[in-house]
Amino acid sequence: MWIVIRVLIGVVVLFLLEYYFTRKVNRVFKTLFPVFPVKKKRLIIYLFLILLNLYPSILIFNAVYAAITKQSVSFPQNIFADYLLLYPFWILIILILQVSVLFFFVDLLKLILYPIYKKHKEKFYRLQVKIFLALTLFFAVYVPARIIYDYNTVDIRSVNYLKENLPKELDGFKIAFISDIQADRYTDVKRLKRYIDKINESNPDLVLISGDVITSTPDYIETAAKYIGKIKSKYGIYSCVGDHDNWAYRQDYVRSLREIKKSLNDYNIEMPDNELRFIDIDSSQIGITFITNTYVSDISETTLKNLASSNKAEFKIFLTHQPREFLINSAIKNNYNLFLAGHTHGGQITLLFPFIQLTPTLFETQYIKGDFHFDNMLAVVCGGLGMSLAPVRYNSTPEIVLITLRGK
Repeated sequence: MWIVIRVLIGVVVLFLLEYYFTRKVNRVFKTLFPVFPVKKKRLIIYLFLILLNLYPSILIFNAVYAAITKQSVSFPQNIFADYLLLYPFWILIILILQVSVLFFFVDLLKLILYPIYKKHKEKFYRLQVKIFLALTLFFAVYVPARIIYDYNTVDIRSVNYLKENLPKELDGFKIAFISDIQADRYTDVKRLKRYIDKINESNPDLVLISGDVITSTPDYIETAAKYIGKIKSKYGIYSCVGDHDNWAYRQDYVRSLREIKKSLNDYNIEMPDNELRFIDIDSSQIGITFITNTYVSDISETTLKNLASSNKAEFKIFLTHQPREFLINSAIKNNYNLFLAGHTHGGQITLLFPFIQLTPTLFETQYIKGDFHFDNMLAVVCGGLGMSLAPVRYNSTPEIVLITLRGK
């Protein structure tokens, strides 16, 4: 029932966005291009709406059919469906969202200043229409260009962690922190290779992953493990459990996690599940607490308390998938040095907006991407590489976080 409600909400939101946007487009034609043929104007708008609604219509039809026949929801998995249906939908919906959220404040300003607006209505009305047209033309170019850029680019974000009385063996120690690789047909071999090559260029001493090595289906388990296994790291590669690591087989979480762990182990990569690992660096020690808290498995307070309090190493790292508030508070309480999480994809789809990172991820957490200081603890949320739900990133360039330990 909840799935049906979410679909209905999505349909209503999509309808309202289309209605708002097409009304503004109509005003552009009427105001700035009054001699433009009405039939051609309607044809342009209808073609736009067909292109926008074809993908969700097919998806809804498939979902209804799957519910009736008790099968999995499917969508054509080929390049033609991608470039004729999938990508046009996401580019257009992001374009509408981006223009609408910015232009909404022009409408709001009009209401606030309505007495002034009323006196100079014709002049301000034309200005409004021109602003809308300018925004639409700009983002019609920027949105697809930015999506292409974010698909083909990887940033390395360097972070220095300063600690008093840091053992000299750990001074200059480099941790490559990555997340949400999510190997699938969009995060393919080419993207994976580019990402892994960037990690190796940074020459890390230790590599930590905050889960989600695949997106779904078992088809990419071996691919993910193989390419993660190409990472070069003196003190090993470790990953915590992510949400999607449970979803290789949607109805069998245990099998999904078991097969992913086995494939990773074949390439000497560990995925501890609510466990501790201690890494000896000469006479010093780094303790890593791997916490599993996902949509599939919530950690109990007792397990969290026992694991967190058992880490007595000289340098303590708390690694988990989701940057939940209660997990951050637990790490602070137990005097961890680093709290590492991913899950957010750096917002994945982030609209340009003044003074705020405007993304649907804000409904889940305020810790979208970046570094957050809590007294002596540094929390790092990595934007990762992969994608979920939408096969695109927008204003969310994939990243590798290179953390270097430094003594104060």
